[in-house]
Amino acid sequence: MKFTQLDIPGAWLIEPTLVSDERGVFRRHFCAEEYAQHGIEAHVAQGNVSENPQIYTLRGFHYQLPPHAEGKTISCFGGALYDIVVDLRPDSASYLRWTSLSLDARSRTALYVPPGCANAYLTTAPDTVVHYYMSRAYAPDSYAGFRYDDPFFDFRWPAPPRLISEKDRNLPPYDRARQNRLQQE
Repeated sequence: MKFTQLDIPGAWLIEPTLVSDERGVFRRHFCAEEYAQHGIEAHVAQGNVSENPQIYTLRGFHYQLPPHAEGKTISCFGGALYDIVVDLRPDSASYLRWTSLSLDARSRTALYVPPGCANAYLTTAPDTVVHYYMSRAYAPDSYAGFRYDDPFFDFRWPAPPRLISEKDRNLPPYDRARQNRLQQE
């Protein structure tokens, strides 16, 4: 696997090494040893699948607060998506900055989002299937989120969302002071 550091410290694009023969293609999707070599927590506590039939479905921004902050490896197994990662770690060199990238089933790449960062994605193809490896189990009391169109960040989405859950549509704007208090609790 090839790991490429993104603009946010600890966030990685992960490209598989493909082995092809007459049967098809084989690839390693997860390797604890290779994750550890790149400073990524290799513990997997939970695996989630999100099935999105409609193009331009938006999910996020979501994350968990300490002590349940989670790292996640996001892979697209069908369709395509555009993902944005926001660094919410006050001690990070990229605090409050964001980066984005596209994932699709054809490229077979994955995105690692480190603990303390939020992410959201917009499907850019119908029938998009997304798989997540989570380093921590979901803890409802640690869940946090903010609006996908928060003017503070000036996000650039490739298209306007067509489908957003009521929960995500009603998320508040990002509140820096509140976030800092919650992270210190």
